Amino acid sequence: MSNSATDRATVPQTLWAARGRHTGPSAEDVVRRTLRRHKESGDIDDFAEPPVPEDSPARIFEARWRAGGTVTVRARLTLVPRDDRPEEQEWTLVAEAERPWDEAWPSPATLFWPEAGPAEGADGAWDHHPTVAGPRFRQVNALPEDDKEMRRLLRDAAREAWCVNLVVHEAMTPDERGRLPLARLLPPGLRHRVLEHRAAPQQLRAVNWALKDLGVQVPRGGAVLLPPEPAPEGYDSGEHSVRTVFLDGSEPAELVAAVRHFAALPRPLPEGAAEALADLRDNWTLLTLQEELERQRRLVAMYAEALEAMTKSRDLYRDAAEQAHQALASYRDAPAPHALPRRQERDGARTPSALQQLTRTFERLKFSTKGSRPDASPGDDGTDTRTDPA
Repeated sequence: MSNSATDRATVPQTLWAARGRHTGPSAEDVVRRTLRRHKESGDIDDFAEPPVPEDSPARIFEARWRAGGTVTVRARLTLVPRDDRPEEQEWTLVAEAERPWDEAWPSPATLFWPEAGPAEGADGAWDHHPTVAGPRFRQVNALPEDDKEMRRLLRDAAREAWCVNLVVHEAMTPDERGRLPLARLLPPGLRHRVLEHRAAPQQLRAVNWALKDLGVQVPRGGAVLLPPEPAPEGYDSGEHSVRTVFLDGSEPAELVAAVRHFAALPRPLPEGAAEALADLRDNWTLLTLQEELERQRRLVAMYAEALEAMTKSRDLYRDAAEQAHQALASYRDAPAPHALPRRQERDGARTPSALQQLTRTFERLKFSTKGSRPDASPGDDGTDTRTDPA
């Protein structure tokens, strides 16, 4: 499969999408409790758990709410057990709004998953990187001490285009406020899509060696956004690096602007996102009364078209059958063949006999029952286009 950005559709501006991994037990129960609590509080209008085939291990949850009080958002979360670790669940969450997504709207992740921190037990174990062991969305992820392990981790993390990978270098050991995740200072719509990797002061040379294959470098005491695979159109490492990031608890305005610019680039849909979005649009079950009415109207129109086509086909078959009966009656009433004068034989060669008429009628009947063909060439209607010998 090609990784070219031109081979995939771009992410719609109305879409919010994320992917992760839940490592605790009973992930579906955690989602149900969270959705129920948000419905009781009025944060969401309703939620549902559509049925899945009996042999499918997946679990699906739907929810709808009004962002900003007026914009309808439909979201679908899919849970699938990992093949190598069935006790862990990989989750995919796609949410689509009626208009382009606003970063100030609540993160869909916090409407399906609890906002409890990573240290608050199994309920908060949903924020792990979907494929790479270790990194989590809502915390600072210290880079490994081993250079080769660091290189492998950053390379594998950057391949996951569902996430925004941010590498920050600490110019000096930060205080307690500086050790807090920078993602908490981002707009709500970006917080649960950003993975923050931290390099210690002494790791600057090692981290830039690890990033060499990705074609980017992190400035001393600064930060850089890693290009996913494939990279968004218009990505430039210079535009998406920040020379200085103060880890003192203050808002890093330049870094926030770089992340927002990066997230707004027209980028290809990550692998699997097109299928998840199609599932949301085509298999949505949480319909309002108006949506259900529109759906039934579309079904009625579709059935009417099918009935009209069947009626037309029946009429064609009936007309062809009547012609066949007439030709058969003519054949039965025709006199028995006998010797004819040579001139009559020549005249008869130019005039189709009853048997020929019957044969041609049956050929027309065969093609009529198959339906008309739009690009039929002369002679495809069953008639004999050959010139009879004189």
